[in-house]
Amino acid sequence: MSEIKVNSIKGVNSTDAAITINNSDGTCTANITNNLSNRNKIYNGKMDVDQRNSGSSVTLPNNSTTYVVDRFSVQPVNMDEATNMTAQQVSDSPDGFAHSLKVTTNTAESSIASNEFVSVYQKMEGQDFQDLAYNTSGAKDITMSFYVKSSITGTFSFTVYRDEPGTDRIVNKTYTINSANTWERKVITIAGDTGRAIQNTNGSVWWNIWHLAAGSDYDSTISSGWQNYATTNWAGGHAQDGVVTTAGATWQITGVQLETNSVATDFEHRPFGQELSLCQRYFYQINGNNGDISISGGFLNASEFFVLVDFPVTMRATPSYTGSATAFRMVGGADSGSKNLNNLSLWGTGLPTNIALIVSSTSGGTTGYSGAIQFQANNGFLQFSAEL
Repeated sequence: MSEIKVNSIKGVNSTDAAITINNSDGTCTANITNNLSNRNKIYNGKMDVDQRNSGSSVTLPNNSTTYVVDRFSVQPVNMDEATNMTAQQVSDSPDGFAHSLKVTTNTAESSIASNEFVSVYQKMEGQDFQDLAYNTSGAKDITMSFYVKSSITGTFSFTVYRDEPGTDRIVNKTYTINSANTWERKVITIAGDTGRAIQNTNGSVWWNIWHLAAGSDYDSTISSGWQNYATTNWAGGHAQDGVVTTAGATWQITGVQLETNSVATDFEHRPFGQELSLCQRYFYQINGNNGDISISGGFLNASEFFVLVDFPVTMRATPSYTGSATAFRMVGGADSGSKNLNNLSLWGTGLPTNIALIVSSTSGGTTGYSGAIQFQANNGFLQFSAEL
């Protein structure tokens, strides 16, 4: 039987071994950069999860941050035409993907003033980036890759902003849309930050930002490597504002991947259920139509009815609550029938992040009797948000 004995296997022009052999026991170590799980730090990079809107178009109010699909939001700032833009999940996407996030300008902004900008975000927790070893000599590179399609060609800015104690940090990179209305894959590599560590918290520390327009207050300085944040480098290098100043212009993104290394690997396609669970750490919605019965509960006393919501995953923090359920129906006992619910709200403070207690004012109840929330209109919802 023939055999080959080697210490390592290298590429022709490579200084590093692709496979290293342990001479004592015959095991090997492979330098693999593809098809590994948990490479992608981005949540919902395929834009498949849309709990809030289910693909419906949403208006982007001026000076507000609006979530379009889960974990991705858009913020127009100081626009003169305050409602000139909409966004939604759409089925137009590159091969291998089902959805993208699409931003559309309906009424063109007449011009971009110095104090105006429009940006797309995914904000992330600092504790998810400790593996980068920032503020050490071994600080690791990161690579952002994504598919983008726009009716406007030109140079756009991508920024990573870090909310750190004292002085915040920022880095700007540009990418070019070469062909209008064509899906293009962009790859951006950013060297590690040897000058400042990343906060190890569950707070809004790491911001991935795609700029669609920026005035001179925000784009006059480009920080191509990690620098201290200043207003002028918020959108450094951004040159094309046409998406916002052109009526009917569009910009789309999907296949977003952020990984630890200097090479962009194939997009990591996680199962929908896994992606949904990751998103539910930040936002959880219960839907219902007229007559649908949702969460069961009971009377605390004659004037208060409560329901206990058991979240599918532990949320990032104690969530805020909004809802459209306006009545419940009892399931038996002396209080059977329907009673109106008013002023649904979270009970007290200091609740854990795995459950929520909703309390509603009512009248004529009997302590200890049970019932359930019943939606009184189509497209009803109960929303719990622990967004960054």
